[in-house]
Amino acid sequence: MRTPIEHLGRDALEVKGWFGAYKWLILRRASQIGILGLFLLGPFAGLWLIKGTLAQSLLLDVVPLTDPLLFVQILASGFFEIGTTTVIGAAIVAAFYFLIGGRVFCSWACPVNIVADTALWARRRLGIRQSARLKPSTRYWVLGLTLIVSAVTGTLAYELVNPVSLAHRSLIFGFGIGWLALAAVFLFDLLVMRHGWCGHLCPMGAFYGLIGARSLVRIRADNRAACDDCMECYEVCPEPQVIPPAVKSLASGGSPVILDGNCTNCARCIDICPNHVFAFGLRFGSQAEAEPNDTGHTGMAAWSPPPARPEQERLIA
Repeated sequence: MRTPIEHLGRDALEVKGWFGAYKWLILRRASQIGILGLFLLGPFAGLWLIKGTLAQSLLLDVVPLTDPLLFVQILASGFFEIGTTTVIGAAIVAAFYFLIGGRVFCSWACPVNIVADTALWARRRLGIRQSARLKPSTRYWVLGLTLIVSAVTGTLAYELVNPVSLAHRSLIFGFGIGWLALAAVFLFDLLVMRHGWCGHLCPMGAFYGLIGARSLVRIRADNRAACDDCMECYEVCPEPQVIPPAVKSLASGGSPVILDGNCTNCARCIDICPNHVFAFGLRFGSQAEAEPNDTGHTGMAAWSPPPARPEQERLIA
């Protein structure tokens, strides 16, 4: 069974109330806007808590922070001198995302995520169902190509087109083509491909996914016995292919933890599920499976994939 788009989230609203159905989304937006606000305090208010951009910055004039992908591009180029602060900054950021999940950057810090989510909302409102098809693994080929181009040209080639860096520079310093980059991502996701940029092409997402592949903080489906197969979590998840291994393996005793490094820990599955199937937890340890719900339905214990529909194939592809 799959919930029609016009009914998406209705059960969660009835069971949890408005805040409960959007709690993690609200917190994510607060995080994204708050991080951007910290960068804007300097140029607009003269309060320099953090200087620079998401690519490379200095926190409180003491703590260096460097995007790990930028650092690897520097190594690949073999042209730029690598300072100690750059190395330390990359190590700090990599260690942080190694612990909490690399793609947490994508859903809790990256400003492009807001654009991608807006494009998805617009697709639903406009009833756009057509979507190009690429495998999510395509982003790893793009990542490899990024490093090859840096090595061949001796430049930080991706930073010239990176929508995250371009957008951040434009938002903070008020110049550049960042607005065009954001518009391109929006139109691509809206008209060409569902979850197109962030879910299939972005090399930053691929790299952070590799960093967080063994991270401690995870989404868990310990209450998966209560799943009623509504498929709403698939509809809102930017990486729906990560859900089945955790949710549908109840009968076989498989782990209820979403272990795929591509999970962004966006928690939309937590918000949208009225049966409280999902929750934040740790990678290790286990919790008792939930008892059957009031109707006696044990959800994924007897679940098998429904016949694939074109839209569902595009969603999971």
